[in-house]
Order: sequence, then structure tokens, then C-alpha cells
Amino acid sequence: MREDKAPTRLISAKPGIEDISLDTNLRPKRLIDFIGQDKVKGNLGIAITAARKRNEPLDHVLLYGPPGLGKTTLSCIIAVEMSVNIKISSGPAIERPGDLAAILTSLQEGDVFFIDEIHRLSRAVEEVLYPAMEDSAIDLVIGKGPGARSLRLNLPNFTLIGATTRYALMSSPLRDRFGSVYRLDFYDEAAIKDILRRSAAILKVKIDETSLTQIACRSRGTPRVANRLLRRVRDYAQVMADGIITETVAIEALSKLEIDSIGLDEVDHKVLRTIIEKFDCGPVGLETIAASISEEADTIMDVYEPFLLQLGFIERTPRGRTATKLACEHLGIMYKKSQSPQVGFW
Repeated sequence: MREDKAPTRLISAKPGIEDISLDTNLRPKRLIDFIGQDKVKGNLGIAITAARKRNEPLDHVLLYGPPGLGKTTLSCIIAVEMSVNIKISSGPAIERPGDLAAILTSLQEGDVFFIDEIHRLSRAVEEVLYPAMEDSAIDLVIGKGPGARSLRLNLPNFTLIGATTRYALMSSPLRDRFGSVYRLDFYDEAAIKDILRRSAAILKVKIDETSLTQIACRSRGTPRVANRLLRRVRDYAQVMADGIITETVAIEALSKLEIDSIGLDEVDHKVLRTIIEKFDCGPVGLETIAASISEEADTIMDVYEPFLLQLGFIERTPRGRTATKLACEHLGIMYKKSQSPQVGFW
């Protein structure tokens, strides 16, 4: 599937190879240092404090929302706040029930087990996970045929943290076994600026407030995108401006990267122009859009659409996707409902 590949777009929220080490260095280690997501952070803080006072593991936690918003970071923070170890895996990596059993039996009392992309667990693996979450035990079948027998292994109490970008694809029995479910939303510009300011200090980048604003407004409300853009602007400044990022330098760097004033790139423009110019602002089916721009429908829905929906540039209707007047205005296209749009500026 496409989501397994490293992102080719600079403003993709999916982690790339170069993001892994940087994300680790820039990640906050404590809940108090985590910027944004105030409601989630507040509720988690209460739950963690209560669990520590009872000297019990935290209830199982499910984090869902678009990629790049801090689900993995929050999981690591929970482990630190609970003073326990964390084991990290992902849905695609746990292929067989035996793989899951090996991880679960290696956990210590109170440990955190984090499963990214938990919606991609196979049904057979999920069946092993259910008793582990409910009863701290796993049931294994030894042997085959008439001689097969069931063996129950007791596990230490642990906290499972699941993360997913596709909440609806999780099976109902799995969702229901989480004691706490939190949705992470896109960050506002003020929070992104705070994150950029902190990252710039860690990376020892010289940058002023207006430059922070220029990067923040193009970061699509996603910390991972903000940090990636900061690195690219830093590179440009080191070559062209003695390493100092001013507003002019930031705008020049971002223009060369073909990222517009609100964080849309060439692919976003292609999606919008397809709906507006080829299909008269819609409605048009997702599969048709995908075929028109040679892209996968799932990728459009998971990667491109969330931010365009947030901006109010497209709408999902029973008949398909439609482009709004706001999208036409941003692209400089005359909006005429039920008529072919006319290219031009006011």
C-alpha cells in the first residue's frame, strides 16, 4: 500500500526516513513540555496522576487522528510519566499471533506497549489481543488436529496504547476494549509557532518572529510538517543568507519549494483544479478524481483531503466531491455554480 512508502511531498504528514532521528531529538519528553492538544493533554494528565496514586497501570489508551500530530510522542511521554518501559511496534509488523505473544510475554509489570497503525492488525492477531487487554492473559493453541490443546499464559498488567489514522477501520470489539479514547486535531498557528520556536532553539537556528509566522502558516497545522519546513528553510539560509532566517529569506525558500501561502503544494492544486476545471466544481466521485491525476483513491482520502476539508476548499457529498467558492478564490478562478469556471483574477 502507498502509506508504507516514504513521503515524496515536503508537506506530507507521513514520516520519512530523514524524519525519524530528528523527530526523536525534537520530541518533548514530559507532558508539561508537550505543546497543543490541551484537552487531550489535560485528560491524560488527570488519568496518569490517578493511576500513579493507585499504583496501578494506566487504562488502555487509543489515540486517533491525522498523521504527524503527536500520537507516538504522547505514547512515549505516557511511559516516562508512569516511570515504565515502552515497547513499540506496528500493525503491519505483527503478522502472526505468535509474534504478538512473544512481545506480550516479554513485558514487565506496568509496561506500555504501543501499536502504531493498529487498524491494520489481522483478525487472528486481534483474537489474541482481546484476553490480553481484558484479563492479562493469552490463550495459545498447541499442536494440531485431535491432539491440539489450549494453553493460557498469565501476563503482567500492562497498558496498551493504540494509534490509528483510520479509526473507522478498527473492529468494534477492539475499539470497545480501550478505556480512554482521544482524538488529536490539527494545531492552530499559535501552537505551531511555539513548536517551531522550541525546535529552532534545539537546532540552534537563528530566526525571527515574522519568519516563524511564514513557516507556521504553511505547516498545515501539523508539527512534523512544520519541523520539516524549518529544516529546509535553514538549509536555504545557510547557503544564501549566512544562516540567518529573516522573513524575506523564509518567503524565498518556501517559494522555491513551491509551497503557497497556506501550505498547498502542486499536488493539492492538481486535485482542486481537476474538480473545478474538468468537472465544473463537482460533484465528482473519488475514484474519478484519482484516475484523473494518476493517484490512488485511498491516498487522496487519507493524505490530501483532510487539510482541504479543514480549509473548506472541498466538500464531501453523497454524490461525490465538490469544490467550494473559497477554493476557486484561492486559485484565482471565477466561481459560477453549475457552470464551467472561468480562469481569471479579480
